[in-house]
Amino acid sequence: MSKVLAEIRHLVVMGVAGSGKSTIGSALASRLGWVFLEGDHFHPPQNLEKMSRGESLTDTDRWPWLEALASEMAVFSGRGQSTVVACSALRGVYREIFRKLGSGIQFVFLHVDRDELAHRLEIRTGHFADARILDSQLGTLEPPLEGDSLRVDGTAAPSEIVQDILVQFGLVSEKSSPSV
Repeated sequence: MSKVLAEIRHLVVMGVAGSGKSTIGSALASRLGWVFLEGDHFHPPQNLEKMSRGESLTDTDRWPWLEALASEMAVFSGRGQSTVVACSALRGVYREIFRKLGSGIQFVFLHVDRDELAHRLEIRTGHFADARILDSQLGTLEPPLEGDSLRVDGTAAPSEIVQDILVQFGLVSEKSSPSV
C-alpha cells in the first residue's frame, strides 16, 4: 500500500458548476472502492430552488450545506470508510470546514476554462445548475493555492483525469490501465 494512500481518508473533487466533479468523483470512488458522496444531494431544498432560478447562493445559504456534507464524511470516517466527495468548495473558508475532519483530506481542483464551462452548462439537461450561475461561481471561486490541492485539467477524457489523479497521489502506478 502506498504511504500516500494510507494517509488519505477523503478526496474532495472541487470546482465550479460544469467542471465534472460528479463524473470524476464517482469514477474515482469506483476505482478505489470508496464511498461516493454527491455534494448536491446535501443541499437544502431552498438552495436547489434558488439555483434553479439562476440565483447565486450566499455564504449563509452554503454553510448548512457544507456542514451537513462534512458531518456525513465524519460518519463514514468514524466507520473506518474513506470517501470521495463531489463539492464545489469554492472558497478557502469552505474547504476549512472539511479540514476540521483531520489531516487525511486531499482536494482535487478540476480546472476548466470559462468557455468550456459555459458550453457544458448550456448543453446539460436535467440538472438544477445551468449556465446562469456560471459567472457567480467563477466570481466566488478562490482557486486553491499551490500545494493546497492537486490541480487537474478538467478537459481531458474522464478516464485520463482519474488515472492522472490516482498516479499523482500514488494510489496506482503510471502503468496501470485506466478503466473508467
